[in-house]
Amino acid sequence: MRRFLDELYRLSGFLAGILLVFIFLVILAQIVGRRLGLVVPSANELAGFAMAGAVFFALAPTLRAGGHIRVGVLLRRLRGRARLWVEVLAGGLSLLAALYAAFHLWRLVLDSYAYGDLAPGLLPLPLWLPQSFLALGMSIFCVALADTLVALLRGELPGYLSEDRGQE
Repeated sequence: MRRFLDELYRLSGFLAGILLVFIFLVILAQIVGRRLGLVVPSANELAGFAMAGAVFFALAPTLRAGGHIRVGVLLRRLRGRARLWVEVLAGGLSLLAALYAAFHLWRLVLDSYAYGDLAPGLLPLPLWLPQSFLALGMSIFCVALADTLVALLRGELPGYLSEDRGQE
């Protein structure tokens, strides 16, 4: 199971990277298009959708790498079980918030699909497509949060808590 989860987080990071490359290509096409007198339809909307998708796909691998901003003022003062329970409480609340967000993102995707919502730009892109990137990225983040919470409850230290990473 550990291998599957690590591969899922790696895939999520890879998809974030692909979306960043897509943004680069869209912007490059806009620059070249201007020089040639051509318009790239809905370039700004496409780049914006890709940026949102990249951010959401990057959530899980960033959590696993310890890259999320953490407030360590209180945690540095706690030791042992007290620190563990504060971490569990923070992880549990984070997971609940992320599950709530994922649920509503998937509802948004389904509503956009049902109503046939289209992007407002020149390119009539169905909105459920870019919205599904957000919902999928948030769902993978929920898995990463649950994975971290389970590790904490087992008494294991997640990678972002290992002492050799230094203080927050």
